[in-house]
Amino acid sequence: MICLESKMIKMANLTSVITVKVPKDVKEEANKIFNNLGLNMSTAINMFLKRTISERGIPFELKEINNKPSKDLMEALHEGEDILNGKIKQKCYHNVDEMFNDILNDKI
Repeated sequence: MICLESKMIKMANLTSVITVKVPKDVKEEANKIFNNLGLNMSTAINMFLKRTISERGIPFELKEINNKPSKDLMEALHEGEDILNGKIKQKCYHNVDEMFNDILNDKI
């Protein structure tokens, strides 16, 4: 009986608890995905950690997220403002047929 208790104590020492704070919606959304895959959160995190160890780094590409709008987008926004402010004149159409007529006859 003492041997059995000793083995149980050794097994208990093989695991460790990790506490992670994540936004509630992130946890719920991830849980849905894991459940659909037949996994629970603990198993999924263990998979991530084991993959990190086997790859000796983060198991996916890390990229910098650039929240600045692209140059093309900024130019389009400025052009849109100029059109709205009347700095650039654009033809207006009263209906779709009128617009398609111009398009089909290369009048744009």
